Amino acid sequence: MSGKVIQNKIGCKIPLDSRSKANLIKYVTVFSKPSHAKNDNNKVQAINMNETSEFYKNLLDNLHDGIYFLDRNKRITFWNKGAERLTGYEGSDVVENGYSEEFLAPINEKGTSLCEQGCPAEKTITDGRIREAEVFYRHKNGHRVPVMIRVSPIRNPTGKIIGAVQIFSDNLSNVELKQLIEDLRQQSLLDPLTQILNRRGISNNLSLRLKEMQRYKWPIGILFIDIDHFKAVNDQYGHDTGDEVLKMVADTLSTNTRSFDLIGRWGGEEFITIIVNVNRKTLQSIAERYRLLVEQSKLVKETGALNVTVSVGATLSRSDDTVDTIISRADNLMYRCKTAGRNRVCIDISTPPKSS
Repeated sequence: MSGKVIQNKIGCKIPLDSRSKANLIKYVTVFSKPSHAKNDNNKVQAINMNETSEFYKNLLDNLHDGIYFLDRNKRITFWNKGAERLTGYEGSDVVENGYSEEFLAPINEKGTSLCEQGCPAEKTITDGRIREAEVFYRHKNGHRVPVMIRVSPIRNPTGKIIGAVQIFSDNLSNVELKQLIEDLRQQSLLDPLTQILNRRGISNNLSLRLKEMQRYKWPIGILFIDIDHFKAVNDQYGHDTGDEVLKMVADTLSTNTRSFDLIGRWGGEEFITIIVNVNRKTLQSIAERYRLLVEQSKLVKETGALNVTVSVGATLSRSDDTVDTIISRADNLMYRCKTAGRNRVCIDISTPPKSS
């Protein structure tokens, strides 16, 4: 066995590789003891996390990934620190309130709820199959976060399924992202409210991308994104809530933007995304994904849940484009969406230059 190991009181050597999900699944039955087990198959066996060794709890809490256990009643009985970090929900709230997997409202990239016909962990408890998927959880602050999940059944010594363990991790490079944010903050290129690029940051980067396009023939796309009926949000709920909506939309867009693309706040309720090395089909797909994820996000207030939608103008670069011309074209397309009814994508149908 290579790498660091620890040895518990009964002599078992356990690998401490925080990325090794296979090892976690291998040892999960050691610290997931069933309680209230009955010979009667009609009685539900539950995972009693109160009897779990503090040693194993600390081990799980020190892993980078999010981990939670569910019992046969589909209730979450353990929620580690990684899950708190990725979702914003504290373990005490999740466990004490008896939440099930549904509270995370997982959806796929098409916006389809994964719990309409049974959540992934619920299905695993039923059929015993291991499942993996790329999904989008709803963060406590309302925005959608992309995660990779892996669900495995937990069995008792007789082989009966008594619950499930789900491991999930983000799809972002946190270290590189934090360093980039710090560099941009020092250059005064970040919007102070949403913490994404401001107008100056987007303009500077777009100018560089256009020069690359003209020199290397690398096509780029622009998405001009505007929150629908945002004035009505401010009028009805106040500007503080309006700011929360702006942050929620910005978080949804930024956490679901590819690492080599850029997102920024152009002004007011307007956002710009620079999509590199893209064709019309991919540009439309990305725009529709943004639109759908914003529609599926919500801001929870004392008066109820607040949802917003966006209209998106999409255009590909042309050989003679400047920052002003390509932004103006995308802006006009966005207003075409507004006229057509909002909450939609309008893409330029003109022929862009072909990449060599």
